[in-house]
Amino acid sequence: MLGLIAPGCALLPSQLVLHTGLRVFWWIGPIIVLIAIPVLDWVVGEDGTNPRDEDYEVLSKDRYYRWCTYMFLPIQLFGLGIAAYLWSRDELGVVDKIGLATTLGLVSGIGINAAHELGHRVERAERWLAKVALAQSGYGHFYVEHNKGHHARVATPEDPASARLGESLWEFLPRSVLGGFHSAVRIEAERLQRKGLRWWSWQNNILQAWSMTLVLYLGLLLAFGPTMLPYLFLQAVIGAGLLETVNYVEHYGLLRGKRPNGTWARCSPADSWNSDRLVTNIFLFHLQRHSDHHANPGRRYQTLRSSQEAPQLPAGYAGMILLAAVPPLWRRVMDPKVLAHYGGDVGRANIAPRKRKRILAAHHGRAAAA
Repeated sequence: MLGLIAPGCALLPSQLVLHTGLRVFWWIGPIIVLIAIPVLDWVVGEDGTNPRDEDYEVLSKDRYYRWCTYMFLPIQLFGLGIAAYLWSRDELGVVDKIGLATTLGLVSGIGINAAHELGHRVERAERWLAKVALAQSGYGHFYVEHNKGHHARVATPEDPASARLGESLWEFLPRSVLGGFHSAVRIEAERLQRKGLRWWSWQNNILQAWSMTLVLYLGLLLAFGPTMLPYLFLQAVIGAGLLETVNYVEHYGLLRGKRPNGTWARCSPADSWNSDRLVTNIFLFHLQRHSDHHANPGRRYQTLRSSQEAPQLPAGYAGMILLAAVPPLWRRVMDPKVLAHYGGDVGRANIAPRKRKRILAAHHGRAAAA
């Protein structure tokens, strides 16, 4: 239930400002996500526990954990409605409205994580709820691309959401955003074609998700007027940016092995970065146990495990996001970890093509000198 603090951030700003008079609380989202959580991750440390094999079935079927994800949605959307009302009024200055939009954007990005959990399920209702959770960010194509594209190609050069060694976050973002969009459209078009349907079919998953965004945005526009639109779009951009930054952190430099016939080997826990920091895992429905998620995508979040095989991040996602924003610091910390994961053989990593020769030469030069 503590995971619902995240969408609750959308409800907090107005009350905190009202009762304290401190306008900084319009920025409560980044204060919690980018300051409080990294500090708590460092203080509290790692979880260190895994579900027992004999508890797996009971834990997986326990509907309490499903309701924790279901309840995310009404809190998220109610908070968006309050924010739209405040954006449309003159009581707040531009800086305060930008702070509120930033807070809502972080909630929107974490909402994509709730959609991520729901979208992996086989139950039809949960898949529809995943599309509802994506409406605020306008990132509905993620429903198709993540499940049918990213999971099939993760930790390979063909995956736009798998960051490459030597690739900065700012180089990765446009490649992942545009590549993921084009991939989702192609995958869905091919699926519809196999079923004998056209793109403009009501069975188009992308159009279904986008139509929910359209209905949501038009409803807010009619209710509160056009003055809130710039802030509504700003929070959507921030939400999508948060998702893609997490993608960058999750797979940086990792490359799956190949079978003797040249095809990619099945994804294993070694092909995704893992973090078992307790506080961030509570906020993100165990998303940081990402290695197990990719090795066993059918597992519900409460049953995910940490594995000795998985490479470990030096901090939780919140801290790694801050690190990723500064490429020199990121490379200083993460490039040696990629190299260590592959036993010093940098040629086994997923290297940015434009930097491949330079990276190989640099590491081979260091090895020769040693």
